Parts: sequence; C-alpha cells; structure tokens
Amino acid sequence: MDRKLNLNRAETFSFVNPWIRYFLFFFSFLFWVFSLLIVAIGVYAKVQKATDTVRDTFLIDPAVILIVFSFSLTLVFLTQLAIAILGFFYSDQTRDALGKFVKKAIVHYRDDLDLQNLMDYIQKEFKCCGWNNYTDWSWNLYFNCTHTNPSSERCSVPYSCCTPVPGEVRSFL
Repeated sequence: MDRKLNLNRAETFSFVNPWIRYFLFFFSFLFWVFSLLIVAIGVYAKVQKATDTVRDTFLIDPAVILIVFSFSLTLVFLTQLAIAILGFFYSDQTRDALGKFVKKAIVHYRDDLDLQNLMDYIQKEFKCCGWNNYTDWSWNLYFNCTHTNPSSERCSVPYSCCTPVPGEVRSFL
C-alpha cells in the first residue's frame, strides 16, 4: 500500500509550489494588461500630436518608448504562457529530459565545478538527493560503491544530500 502511495506521489510531484505558479501567472497577466493600457495611451498620444514634430523626435518620444516597452512585456507574457502550456501538455517528455540532464550531471559531478555547484544548490534547495534517491549517486565514478573504486568518497553522497539536524553544527574538514 505504501509503495502505491509513493508512486502516486511521484506522478503528481512538481518542483514549483502551486501558489508560486498562480502568483507568477497573476503578475504576468497584470503586467500584460498594464502593457496593453500603456499601448492604448501611447497610440492615443500619438494620434493627438501634430504631424510636424513627430519626425524630429520619433526615437525619443515617450509614447514610442512606452509602446516598445509594452510590446516587449506582451512578448514576455506570451512566451511564459506558451512555455507553461507546452510544459503541461508535454510533461512526460519534460520530466524525461530533466531526468537525462540530472543523470548526466551526476555522472560528471566532479568534472565541472559549475555543474557541481548547480547540483549542490538544487539538492539543498529542494532537500533531495539525486533524481530518484541517494542510490543515483552510484552512477558517478567517485561515489560508486564497487570494491574496485579507490576513491575516498566510495559508497557516499555529496554533502548537499545531507540535511542537517536542527541545532547541529556541520564541519567539512
């Protein structure tokens, strides 16, 4: 019974809290509406201006700057919306691609310092260890738990996998 519950939890797991998703969507939508309002004001201001001065000050005209700004906000909003829709419809492919990336990142953990820092940050932030669990670190040459592995890190995991006990002082010597 517990195994079935854990599998169900894994299928509905998301790295992003639903409240954060709705918060981001709301503010993106708010910026989009704001940008449309700015476009409307800019177009109205452009129509009301005399045509003689438009040619001289076209690039420094505040209405033109606001129109460009609003179109860029609209483009950002539509891009976020498209990514969200694609992520929803292709969630299995996204999860598979992310899993392949994490597996490669675990395999090459000690090869690239930037990748190592990224994996440490992800594991600390999400309080996780590996993609599925701590045994994923056996994919790495240094953490592999075979008897032929001469590494001093054999049969272990990176420090970022370890969650500290409250009040405990950690020393990395």
